[in-house]
Amino acid sequence: MQVEQIWTGNAYCNFHYLIACPETNECLVIDPLEYTQCLDRAAEHGWTITQVVNTHEHGDHIGGNKPMIKATGAALLAPARAAISGVDRPLSAGDIVRVGSSVELEVLDTPGHTMTHISLLARTDPPRLFCGDTLFNAGAGNCHNGGHPQTLYRTFEKQLKPLPDNTLVYPGHDYLINNLNFALDREPDNAAARALLDQIFDQDPNQALVTTLGQEKQINPFFRLDSPSLIAQLRRACPDLPESPEPQTVFVKLRELRNRW
Repeated sequence: MQVEQIWTGNAYCNFHYLIACPETNECLVIDPLEYTQCLDRAAEHGWTITQVVNTHEHGDHIGGNKPMIKATGAALLAPARAAISGVDRPLSAGDIVRVGSSVELEVLDTPGHTMTHISLLARTDPPRLFCGDTLFNAGAGNCHNGGHPQTLYRTFEKQLKPLPDNTLVYPGHDYLINNLNFALDREPDNAAARALLDQIFDQDPNQALVTTLGQEKQINPFFRLDSPSLIAQLRRACPDLPESPEPQTVFVKLRELRNRW
C-alpha cells in the first residue's frame, strides 16, 4: 500500500490523499477538491485513478468530483444518505473498499462533523486512518454545518479511541499549529503539546508531520477529557461546569470554546 499526502496550499488548508496498489498501480483518491494536483501527482507515480471517495458532503471535499471523474472515468464512492450527486457506490460501516489486488480499506461510520461522515481504516502495520474532518491533528472537527457535538463525542469514544495507538492519522486539513495553541490555552502544562509545537512551528506542509493516535492522546484536548489541569482551566471559562464533569460535557464545552477561539 502506497500513500501520498498532498498539501494543496489553498485557503481551506486541505490535504488530499492518493492510496495506490503497488502491484497494479491502481489508485484511489480521497476528497480531491484540487483535482489537478491529484491528477499530476498520480501521473508522476504512474498511477491510474480508478476510484474517488468522499468522506462527507461539504463543498471543500466534493468540489472536485465532476472534473476528476471526467478526466479519469473513476467510480464515485461516498457515505450512504449523504447529499452527494452521482454516487456509484454508497458506503456504510463495515464495507470494504479495495484498490487493485493488495489494498483493503474498512469503512468506519464516524458522524459528528456531519451526520453522514465516514472514515477509511487500513488495518496495515501500522494501521492508517483517513478521517476527513472528524479528527484533526490536535483537534476535532466543528459541528457548524449539519453536525452535532454529542455525536462527535461518541465517535471519538467508540470509534477512534479504541484503535491501536500506532495508528497513523491522516486528516482532511492542516490545522495543527492553531490546534496546538488551543490545546495549550486549555492545558498550559501539557509538555507533549508544547514540545510538538516547538518542533513543527516552521514545518514545510509539503512534508507535514503524520501523528499517531497514541500521540493524539497526549496532545489533543478532545482525547484528554479527564485531565485535572484541563478541567480546572475549563471551569475558569465555564463557571457553571461542575468540579467533576462528565467526559461528554467536557468535550462539548471544549468544542464550544474552540468555535470562537
